[in-house]
Amino acid sequence: MKILFRNLTVLLGGTCSVLAAIMISPALPGMADAFAEVPNADFLVKLVLTTPALFVAVGALLVGPLLDHWGRKPVLIATLILYSAAGSAGFFLDSLSAILVSRALLGLAVAGIMSGFMALIFDYFEGDALNRFLGLNGACVCLGGIVGLVAAGVLADFGWRYPFLIHLIALIILPGVVFAIQDPRRATNSTTEPVTSNHLPWKRLTPVYVTAFTCTVLFFILPAQLPFYLMDNNNVGASQVGMALALPTVVGLVFALLYQPLRARLSFIAIAGIIFLAYSVNHLILSVSGSYWIVIFGLIFGGIGMGLLSPNNSGWLASLAPERVRGKAVGILTCSIFLGQFLSPILLQPFIQNLGLVESFRLMFGLSLTISILFFAIEVKQTRNEPDLLATNK
Repeated sequence: MKILFRNLTVLLGGTCSVLAAIMISPALPGMADAFAEVPNADFLVKLVLTTPALFVAVGALLVGPLLDHWGRKPVLIATLILYSAAGSAGFFLDSLSAILVSRALLGLAVAGIMSGFMALIFDYFEGDALNRFLGLNGACVCLGGIVGLVAAGVLADFGWRYPFLIHLIALIILPGVVFAIQDPRRATNSTTEPVTSNHLPWKRLTPVYVTAFTCTVLFFILPAQLPFYLMDNNNVGASQVGMALALPTVVGLVFALLYQPLRARLSFIAIAGIIFLAYSVNHLILSVSGSYWIVIFGLIFGGIGMGLLSPNNSGWLASLAPERVRGKAVGILTCSIFLGQFLSPILLQPFIQNLGLVESFRLMFGLSLTISILFFAIEVKQTRNEPDLLATNK
């Protein structure tokens, strides 16, 4: 029973990151109206949504070594308390600048929570059990996103402040961490990993980080640009845009559950190739037509990539990261993901300004397809017993 309680705590804790990222989206119009007299209110309100991602990226670099030095449990307890306090602060604060500060603190909390729970997954599971749990974790994150969007939309009808209260879910997770989570004992001696080896194997891990960053940049083009694309080409309202944005999450949930049987047959490299191929099809369809239902069809492929992305990056990292620096390794992975999320609209903006959105989608199609072909070529070369270029650990 305690193991079940522990696993449920880890799964529920994993949803905190996606809830922090999307929870207040339905509240933004009401917030903009409430602070209309503040100079540059429209821009500052948008920063309320994106600020946590930047501070997750920064905080993950700091919290990783703490996870290895202090242990997972103390870091998780501290960051869950900070998450509930900083996340719900928007319900009480009357200053937009103060809300922005609270969102920055929320990002630091998410860094600790996401990295801490992911490190625990690596500690508790291995082999097929790890792949199965990573898929289940990815599905729970997608489900949390769906439920969070619905709940935030309902609460936003009562007022723009109410969605901030959803962050108090951390107080429900906290008892599970206190009573069910235990830091695993770390080996003090190893014939394969010296005690003095506290350095990351950058040569093996860098491809994982670059893949995570690039995948996130390509995927977050959708939530950043799709509302404008759909409204410019169709007579649709915000609710239909919301349903379109929710579709990849629903599809992602299904494919996250399929990750373990897929991983049993394919290497991390091959699955990465499938993810980029799915993104390429998504962007190709978006570049062909802006029709609502054609866009919906394209988003199915975006959901495939979304569902496979998190468990594959995590499993790939787990197969390569030494136990003694696992917290640091996970922290950098978290940084890579959220830095990609924050920079995605910034990196794409010059192309949109010079080429337009449709041509930008075509450019992203070509980039995604090229990367996919590269991964498949590496996979083919490795199956022919060529040198292990990226340590797929199949």
